[in-house]
Amino acid sequence: MRFIRPTLALTAALLVAGGSLTACGSGSSTDSSGRTILHVEGWKGGGAEPANVAQVNAAFEKANSNIKLDFSYVPPNDVYQQKLQSQLLASTAADVIMVDPQKVQTWGKSGYLADLSGQSWAGGIAGPLKPFVSYQNKVLASPMELSPVGIYVNLDILAKAGIAAAPTDFPTLLADLGKLKTANQPGFAFPDSQGYMAEFAMLLSAATTVYQQTPDWDQQFMAGKVDFSTAFQTPLEQIQQLGADGYVNFKNAVGTDETTTGEPDFIAGKSAFYAGGSWLAAAIKKPGFKLAFVPWPGGETGTSPSALMFPGTMWAVNARSKVSAAAKAYVDFWSQSQNLAPYLSAEAAISPFQGGAAGTDPLMSTMATAYGAGKFALFPTNTWDLADPETKIRSILQGFLLGKTDVAATLTAIQSAAASAKS
Repeated sequence: MRFIRPTLALTAALLVAGGSLTACGSGSSTDSSGRTILHVEGWKGGGAEPANVAQVNAAFEKANSNIKLDFSYVPPNDVYQQKLQSQLLASTAADVIMVDPQKVQTWGKSGYLADLSGQSWAGGIAGPLKPFVSYQNKVLASPMELSPVGIYVNLDILAKAGIAAAPTDFPTLLADLGKLKTANQPGFAFPDSQGYMAEFAMLLSAATTVYQQTPDWDQQFMAGKVDFSTAFQTPLEQIQQLGADGYVNFKNAVGTDETTTGEPDFIAGKSAFYAGGSWLAAAIKKPGFKLAFVPWPGGETGTSPSALMFPGTMWAVNARSKVSAAAKAYVDFWSQSQNLAPYLSAEAAISPFQGGAAGTDPLMSTMATAYGAGKFALFPTNTWDLADPETKIRSILQGFLLGKTDVAATLTAIQSAAASAKS
């Protein structure tokens, strides 16, 4: 989830240029040396996101001398979606393709992905993550990472207001924002022109206020057993409180872009708090100020919060691959802790496998501790927050920020939008 939105012109150009890339599902399956040619496509491993993919791929080839990798990088989001969808329809997609929870559901339903339930690594996937890699109880993908989403905290700014540490509960967050305001220090950055900051805040709060008590809330919602009207009241009230107390100007927020203004402003030291994913860590650490990355402090006084984790990239095997044994060997290689480690370190991510280690970035230690203690929730990208409902929910939340709807009406609208994911 990088929130990169390629222009239509760029998308079209790349799709046209796609014909010059390797037609991954066609041609000979062996090279002149008799090695199996394994075609792999992903939106990591090139461009601005190398993510140590080349390092892992080199290690795979060294360990599997009978396999020759043909790796193709495709830009993320719309470009990747459209290119792979066309290839899958034409049976020319790679043997191994990068997917995410939404693609597992969409391409799993279409029968494009091979059943990997019998692979040795499948039993080691962290329990709460199983629904994100499965369709109709069949494991269709091997997860590569869990990316924490939380609050970046400029501890140097907090220190100027006499605050020694990042807050861990909501009353302390409000008190800290009050101290910052009194000390004439910047507070909480809340840019929301793309709509995802309010969505982040709602789900970050819900990790503690909803999912701590009801870990399977998403599944219960899809089964019609729970609704938003009561469960998500506290997350919206917390967002509302930030505006009511004068700590966030929501009218300005809706007109401020997250990626072109919000993130650069935080990096420039213009705010003390900024919500985002671990994928921003490399850029945010560059200025060198003292930094923390923590879960949203959503609970009552003295409580500890739960972390929100985004189930990120995954490897799936093309159901029509002619070299499925080699494809499964590749996916298996990535599932092993020592092989996955370089990728986790580059991504500032946490292992999606039981007992797996986090990357080596110390900034992720608080998130890793929460995950290890079982205090985490997963971004609901495989249930009610799929692409179309998510777009509607972001718009609804923008209206809420602008004061067009109150908490109750906003939750009713979110309920309606999310319900469309059930069909």
